[in-house]
Amino acid sequence: PADTPDAAQARARSAPAPVTDVAKLCVCDLLVAQCDANCCCDPDCGADDFSLFTTCSVPVVTGDSQLCRQKAAVYSLDVEANPPERIFKLVDQVNPSIFCIHATNYKQALYLKSPEIPTPENFDRLLDKFGGATFSAEPDSWNLDTDAQNPPDGNETYRYEYGVPVQTEDAFLRLPSPVVSSWCSDANPAGFLVNQATKCIRSVNVEKCDSIRALSMLFYINSSILAVPKSSQMVNITVQSIVVQSLNGMRTLLNSSDVLRLPMVLDGLCINAVLGVNYHITHTDTGEIIEAAAAFVLGAISKEALSIEQSFEISFTQENTQPVPLSGNPGYVVGLPIRAGFRPQGYPFPAGFLSNKHSQLTILQSTSTQDCLAAQGARAPVLFGYNMISGCKLRITAAMACQPLAQTLLDVLKGQSFPEYVASFGNSQAQDVLDWVPITQLHSSEQMISNTLQSSCQIPVSLGIEVKWTKYGSLVNPQARIVNVTATITTTTLKQLPSGRERIIPITSSVVFTDISSPAEPGYKAWPTINLKLPFDFFYPFV
Repeated sequence: PADTPDAAQARARSAPAPVTDVAKLCVCDLLVAQCDANCCCDPDCGADDFSLFTTCSVPVVTGDSQLCRQKAAVYSLDVEANPPERIFKLVDQVNPSIFCIHATNYKQALYLKSPEIPTPENFDRLLDKFGGATFSAEPDSWNLDTDAQNPPDGNETYRYEYGVPVQTEDAFLRLPSPVVSSWCSDANPAGFLVNQATKCIRSVNVEKCDSIRALSMLFYINSSILAVPKSSQMVNITVQSIVVQSLNGMRTLLNSSDVLRLPMVLDGLCINAVLGVNYHITHTDTGEIIEAAAAFVLGAISKEALSIEQSFEISFTQENTQPVPLSGNPGYVVGLPIRAGFRPQGYPFPAGFLSNKHSQLTILQSTSTQDCLAAQGARAPVLFGYNMISGCKLRITAAMACQPLAQTLLDVLKGQSFPEYVASFGNSQAQDVLDWVPITQLHSSEQMISNTLQSSCQIPVSLGIEVKWTKYGSLVNPQARIVNVTATITTTTLKQLPSGRERIIPITSSVVFTDISSPAEPGYKAWPTINLKLPFDFFYPFV
């Protein structure tokens, strides 16, 4: 029966009020207890973090787009301020559509309630309720105080997030590491999406090596991993490969990894002892682990040894993707390649960047023959912080044509696809357009390969790359950031050689790194003393 006007008004008055607070919503907040780059709504970010942002990745945050009227959180950056500041505004947004929702007064529709799983105890009750041709989904009352109708805890997660310990059926996936001293501690959990590499010392007793758990392969693969936290779906750890190391350091890859090799004492030696473990975890884009593998290094321990060094490593890869090598997080690390790429053609707006073949800035690689024509295609990556120089020699004869020769030398110096941009940080993502620095080229190829005189020709003879970088962020932990890259092509005029004569010309490439960081102001303490008390769980999930 239809409701009377009085009953409808009474029911509307008893309905729960909307619970959406757009000021607390943040779709780009992905890292746990850490500030996400360019995420202006991240509550973990402070004024120091906002001063390093280049843009707001999510400028407007709203609730349900079908509401007739709602609050919208607007975020922007004041780049003219020194340092840049975040601007937050809460404005009213009106939906122009005539088909809109005036009010959301059905609280149970604001979250996804897990369906009740049929069991032998509740089967008859569920059959009576849902077994007919039709059934009502209307709640018995608007009273939401019962435990069965309470929404799930917002802090619970049924998918892995960054930094969350990888759970196993008994505890968590252990990645042994040194704690206070160099001795191994097995209480260090592996964090999801946190690539780690550790080395530590383990005390051993060769006579009892078969009873030391940390020397056995079973210790590292006998516990299945939970596909998602608090679930019953298990992922077994498979053995990917086994490498056997002799006492003199010689390593041999076994053809079969199906058979477990357990430690045992033989002729005074402890053989098949675990010296290293390399975990590789494959996950989906929704934070579910679907595959886990372990590669082992087994070795022999002499009876005189009182301790051994073990190495452990873990890496994560999303399914159906290729891992992208980083050169720092976030700043560049000295000795790692400079990441580079170019913008896709035909995009009317900065849609992103496509990497070149190796996602690196490269220069000409010197060869033993020093022949430029033979060295074409041989490239060496530019390593951050390393000044480099390379070159080759070009033998020129009178029969060589000018323009093809100039173009060949240009390909030798710059490569087949010289990048247009470099990443300002070691972990810059392709979609973050403002995190990529354009390469300034002082000469174009059209100017370099044109003839100046009928009897002379201009050819490129050197490529000089200058990388300007600065220390970014806190003085306590500065991060290396690239701010400018200049590529300069130097040409020379080659006169026409007489018939039968030849000439040898050196061709060089060089890279120079320049630190343009501003010095500390006079009277400013460059290494301030920080008097803080860390929370008890500051290093969680790591010991």
